[in-house]
Amino acid sequence: MKTGAVVFRLAKRDDLPAIVRLLTDDDLGSQRERYENPLPESYFMAYEQIERDSNHELIVAELNGAVIGTLHLMFLPSLSFQGGLRAQVESVRVDKLYQGQGIGSDMMKWAIERAEGRGAHVVQLTTHQSRADAHRFYERLGFKGSHLGMKLSLK
Repeated sequence: MKTGAVVFRLAKRDDLPAIVRLLTDDDLGSQRERYENPLPESYFMAYEQIERDSNHELIVAELNGAVIGTLHLMFLPSLSFQGGLRAQVESVRVDKLYQGQGIGSDMMKWAIERAEGRGAHVVQLTTHQSRADAHRFYERLGFKGSHLGMKLSLK
């Protein structure tokens, strides 16, 4: 149960273990992530790249000093839409102990406000076809299925 105020902020390097733990805490994430102590160096290298790039923001939701949620917000400049800026949201997770309490909605609304503040004309995201609960969550926030996403694995 939530006590206190949830704070949304940019992630710090020290948050990485908590973030990776959140990323591994579902069926899909447990297959592709490695939550180990120590964490694989690849996570730290990715964090450094994100931190250096002003078009990337790794966000955490913090409650009473603990990271309980995360998302990655990216800003993508584009020639389409007359040079419009897109905001892309990925890797949205809320700790299972805190799901259903509005934290994910508040975190997404916070990210949408950041996108509006940067002048983005759209916020877009992808979600795995198997994540029916996530689809309903995003639809409640006003997102609509508009495109067919495709991927080509390079590994």
